[in-house]
Amino acid sequence: MRAYSLLDLSPITDNGDARRALLNSRDLAQHAEKLGYKRFWMAEHHNMPGVASAATAVALGFIAEGTSSIRIASGGVMLPNHAPLVIAEQFGTLASLYPGRVDLGLGRAPGTDTATMLALRRDPRHAADQFPEDVQELLHYFDAEKPGQRVRAVPGVGLGVPVWLLGSSLYSAQLAAAMGLPFAFASHFAPQMLDHALSIYRDQFKPSRYLDRPYAAAGINVFAADSDEEGRYLMTSLEQQFIGLRRGTPGPLRPPVEDMDAIASLSERQQVQQALAETAVGSRATVATWIGRFLERTRVDELIVTGAMYDHAARLKSFRIAAEVLRERVAS
Repeated sequence: MRAYSLLDLSPITDNGDARRALLNSRDLAQHAEKLGYKRFWMAEHHNMPGVASAATAVALGFIAEGTSSIRIASGGVMLPNHAPLVIAEQFGTLASLYPGRVDLGLGRAPGTDTATMLALRRDPRHAADQFPEDVQELLHYFDAEKPGQRVRAVPGVGLGVPVWLLGSSLYSAQLAAAMGLPFAFASHFAPQMLDHALSIYRDQFKPSRYLDRPYAAAGINVFAADSDEEGRYLMTSLEQQFIGLRRGTPGPLRPPVEDMDAIASLSERQQVQQALAETAVGSRATVATWIGRFLERTRVDELIVTGAMYDHAARLKSFRIAAEVLRERVAS
């Protein structure tokens, strides 16, 4: 493993609001910078009462302004929701303001429900069909200007903003390999195809002007605390959020609870357990052992850690413990 980074959805708690969530995200990024995290990722989600990062480029600008060296990255922008030129202009602006610190991660999922897709002017029948062409168009806007080029991203043209492909299935792994781009797998909520996707990406990778060899990242949840019991307790906030999504009743992040059996059915708990299978939870020693096994199995170049927690101080502590564990892995 060469690097570790942090994914934050800027969680809105049931006793807070979007402003507080974004201020907490900036505070978290400042801590992450000191702890050696290479990138601070934020993701595009819409119509989600518990997520404040919908306007991802705007949120990343706020993070960048409050930090000095950590890279800011979209994890990701759902490209079919947007015209490629608009995204090139947004991230060209970020790259102009914060040179050498911006990464653009792209996904092809909607990041929302069907009604919101329509509100975004996205056709749910054909939205993702043009994804490869849209990625190529976006890359074109970051190239040097060509003679006679009529449409330019200003800012953006000639800046060569690094582009990643993100995914939770085999599709983006195949596309990233074919295009010679870095690839990140969303195993923190969709772990089933992780190993297969990494294998496909590495086996099919074609060197490009962007990368001469594969560069793979994968996401995990981390709930690190003083004890295994406290880590499991902190995780129940995320479990409640997942259950709400599956019931079609998304809401703000709720406080942790002692007994999930009183909140969810056996079937719901099993679904959540499957979705969050790639999670390190517990004391420092327990988390270190879990992460070590994950890295040995996946051999990822970069580990992306995340974990929605109700208490901001507990979240800072968890990511500090994770960084201490990961710093040792990078150094060894």
